[in-house]
Amino acid sequence: MIVVLGSFRIPPSMTDVIRPAMEAMVRGSLAEEGCIEYSYALDVLDPGLVRVLERWRDRAALEAHLRTVHIAEWRAQCSALAISERELTGYETKDDGFHF
Repeated sequence: MIVVLGSFRIPPSMTDVIRPAMEAMVRGSLAEEGCIEYSYALDVLDPGLVRVLERWRDRAALEAHLRTVHIAEWRAQCSALAISERELTGYETKDDGFHF
């Protein structure tokens, strides 16, 4: 499994404007073959900070995701939506991770 963790920033005043683009990205990604989890979360204490969590079946699924229309559209919108400080890191894990 591939886990991607990270964050990006949006202007707090533009949250409602950016939300539809974020929703489209999440819905499109969740519909992909091999996507286990895909989510954005607004940080409670740091306005404008968006946390990212993705889980993919394998590297091939993640690589296919990077070639989709919805990610191309998202990337094309990033500067217009004033998205900045994008940092994502991928980790290869075993499927039998910790369970609490």
